[in-house]
Amino acid sequence: MLFREIIGQEATKSQLRRAVREGRIPHAQLFAGISGIGKLQLALAYAQYLNCPHRTEEDSCGVCPTCLQFEKLQHPDLHFVFPIVGSDETCDNFLEPWREIILSQHYFDLEDWHKALGVESKQSMIYEKESGEILRKLSLKPYGNGYKVMIIWQPEKMNTTTANKLLKLLEEPPAQTVFLLVSEHPELLLATIQSRVQTIRVPRLETETIAETLVQKGMDSVKANDIARIANGSYLAALKKSDESEENQQELHDFIALFRDAYTVGVLKDPAKKYESLKRLKQWSLDMADSKVGREKQKHFLQYAQQQVRENYIRNVGKPELNYQMEDERNFSVKFAPFIHDGNVEAIMNQLDLAERQIEQNGNAKIIFFDLCLQMIVLIKKPKI
Repeated sequence: MLFREIIGQEATKSQLRRAVREGRIPHAQLFAGISGIGKLQLALAYAQYLNCPHRTEEDSCGVCPTCLQFEKLQHPDLHFVFPIVGSDETCDNFLEPWREIILSQHYFDLEDWHKALGVESKQSMIYEKESGEILRKLSLKPYGNGYKVMIIWQPEKMNTTTANKLLKLLEEPPAQTVFLLVSEHPELLLATIQSRVQTIRVPRLETETIAETLVQKGMDSVKANDIARIANGSYLAALKKSDESEENQQELHDFIALFRDAYTVGVLKDPAKKYESLKRLKQWSLDMADSKVGREKQKHFLQYAQQQVRENYIRNVGKPELNYQMEDERNFSVKFAPFIHDGNVEAIMNQLDLAERQIEQNGNAKIIFFDLCLQMIVLIKKPKI
C-alpha cells in the first residue's frame, strides 16, 4: 500500500517517512487509535516504504518487484498475526480471506473479519500456537535486503501465554526485524509490552476529510456532511452509516423497542399494557442473546445505544448543534429526548456500559440483556433533578 492511497493522516505519514529517511527505525511500534482511522493501512504503507529499494522522500515507488509483492500482501518478508477461531489453527490457514478483506474492503473491524470467516457468533483470539509460528518465521533470513515485518492486528486479543512469548521476542528481537502492532485497545496489552514499543497515537480523521472522501465516491454533499459528523473521526463508521441496509436500521429498531416497552412497564398505569410490554421485553432480551447474533453484534448494539442516549440527552438540554444523528434517529428523539435527563442519564449510560463489558467477558447474554431491561424500567421513570 502507498501512503498516498490512505485517507488523511498526513502528520503520521510524515512522522513515519522521516524516521525511515533518518535511519531511526524502532524494532517495535504500536499504532494505537479507534477503529476505522487507517492504522492497519499506515502499518502496511510503512512496511512497504521500509523495503522499497527505490522509495522517494514521499512514498514507495509502487512499481518495483518488491512493491508489487507488497501490494498483493504476498512479499516473503511480510508476515501477519490476527485473531482467529480455533486453538489448533494458525493464521497461515486464514491468509486467503485475510488478504481478500484487506484488498477488497481496506477499512474493516473485528465484526467484519468475523463475517468474512463465517463465525459471527464466536469469539476470536490469538492463540499460543501462533507464538511458535512467529518465532519460526522470524528465524528465517530476510528474502531481500530490507526488513522482515511482523504485523500483529488486534494484539490485545492475545492470550497471556502468547503475550509473554511475544514479550521475549520484543526484548531480544531478531536482526532486521520490525514488529508493527495495530491496536484499538492498547491499555489491554501487558504493561511490559507497552513499555517495549514506540507508541504512535493515530488521531481521528477530520470531519471535512471524511465528508470530502464520501462526496468523491458519489454521495450527496449534505448527506456526506451529516454522516461525517456522526462518524466522529472514523471513516469505517462513516461507511457503515452510509450503508442503508436492513442490518443498520435494526439497531435503531432494537433501541426503540427497548425503551418504549421499558417506559410502558415503568410509567403507564394500565396493567394489561404493562404485562404485554413486559412479555415483549423478555422476548427482546432472548432475541438479543441469541447465539446467532454473536458477541460482536451485541457489543456493537450496546455501543450504539450509549451513543443514542448521549444524543437524546444533548437534545434535551437544548444543544441541537452538538447532535450527531441521522434523520430517522432525530425523528424518534423528538418525543424520546425528554425522558433522558440529569436524573437518569448517568445511570443509564453506566448500565449500558456494564452490559457491554459483561458481554466482552463472555457473560451469560440472556441474564445480561434481561437485567438490562429491568434496569431500564426503573431508570426511565426517574424524575429530573
